[in-house]
Amino acid sequence: MSDKVYTDYFFDEPAFNTHDGGYVPLEEAKVPQQPLNVPPLLKPDKETATDTYYTVVAQTGETQFLPGAKTKTWGYNNSVLGQTIVFEKGKHIHVTLKNELPELTTFHWHGLNVIGPYVDGGCHAPVYPGKSSQIDFTLDQPAATVWLHAHPCPETAAQVYHGLAAMVLVKDEVEAKLPFPRNWGIDDIPLILQDRRFHENNQWDYRADYDPDGVQGPTALINGTVNPYFDVTTQRLRLRILDGANRREWRLHFSDDLAFTQIGSDGGIMPAPVKLTKLMLTCAERAEVIVDFSQYKPGDEVTLYSDDVPLVRFRVHQFATDETQLPEHLVDIADPTVTPGLPVRKVVMSGMDEEVMIDGKKFAMQRIDARQKVGDVQYWDITNTNTMNGGMVHPFHMHGTQFTVISRNGHEPYPNEHGYKDTVGVNPGETVRIKVKFDLPGLYMYHCHIIEHEDGGMMAQILAYTAADPNPSYKLMDMDTMMQALSEERGVPMDQLWMGGMESYAKMGMKM
Repeated sequence: MSDKVYTDYFFDEPAFNTHDGGYVPLEEAKVPQQPLNVPPLLKPDKETATDTYYTVVAQTGETQFLPGAKTKTWGYNNSVLGQTIVFEKGKHIHVTLKNELPELTTFHWHGLNVIGPYVDGGCHAPVYPGKSSQIDFTLDQPAATVWLHAHPCPETAAQVYHGLAAMVLVKDEVEAKLPFPRNWGIDDIPLILQDRRFHENNQWDYRADYDPDGVQGPTALINGTVNPYFDVTTQRLRLRILDGANRREWRLHFSDDLAFTQIGSDGGIMPAPVKLTKLMLTCAERAEVIVDFSQYKPGDEVTLYSDDVPLVRFRVHQFATDETQLPEHLVDIADPTVTPGLPVRKVVMSGMDEEVMIDGKKFAMQRIDARQKVGDVQYWDITNTNTMNGGMVHPFHMHGTQFTVISRNGHEPYPNEHGYKDTVGVNPGETVRIKVKFDLPGLYMYHCHIIEHEDGGMMAQILAYTAADPNPSYKLMDMDTMMQALSEERGVPMDQLWMGGMESYAKMGMKM
């Protein structure tokens, strides 16, 4: 493995969220340290050699984050966040989706290559209160850390903020042979990074905190734990890190500038490991890293920070010596040739606050913005027209596929961007070229993953079609139907129904 260690965050510093007018700095919570919550693995309803059956329940609950009153929360098979779901490549998966919330929701499998729009679970796949839905798919993608979250536009941000986010693991035989830690909860640890503001009686108040450029809070929650610690009992830890925040970027580093090794990104294991002392994740990005504690002794403490705020304290205990070395090459990444004759697809992300758009338009549920034939390979150029002075990094996410990053403004991508990705941060004034191929037909979204931006219209839809069926018909959700349902579920007249994203449309004189 290369000895080179990267010591910067790669992204452009003037665009860090610390420069936002509405930036909310993290503050260390003045509460006792608590053991890091590790979401347990969800037990399948049934499993055979070829099929796996799960029931995933979106439910209300109460969660003890701080001393005093419990916080009202939503979660999947849990009071908040969710139990961790495991899928195996090649298995046929059956999932019963149950909604025990007081209002409609959707179940979006962020990072799974599944058919859209109904299995993918964007805004066109509502599950109403007290109802269930069934999805089935055969999984055909490499091992990866992906996630599940609600996606009922324009209520996505509010529902994720309520707690609807869970980690999902994809496993395969290639990853299983690599020398990685994989003992869940012992040396294979999820870190879901989020932030919240606690109001009176320890409650969350999304509307009070609403910001069209993204809701932030001063208190970090790691797997739903405030001020967590983790007992290190092995020399090496594998951390599966997810930026599950609505808006916040995380600039991660350890005390002592301890170097760590990134082995995976959004879509799975990277071709080669990359050693870092600093790692920045934009919203929805994932990184798998291995941390080696061999230079520490029992009683030592190593802290993971974002900027200068501690997130997790790793308390070192006695551990056995581990001489495992990572190979210089981990996995092969496909690099298909671009289909001859296809133009470069150009996507423009513009604006901030209520003015956010893609290609000069706000999202419309029943409008198809682009088409690409299944199996075709096409370059997409994603441009962020924000200026560096006062602009922001827009994390661009695509449903239904994993892409590869080709270049940034014509130059090499960042060193840890050579694997499969479904989300990529685009700096102000930058054009990021990606290579896109859809393996499955369907209608898919692509959008900024600052969740208030997607709710505010920075989103579009692409139809992945086949030669045999170039114009498939889908039953698509419309805004009137959704608003009528929410009005009835909340017991609020239509003209009094509040959804943060709709303010962006109203202030721009547009309709979804």
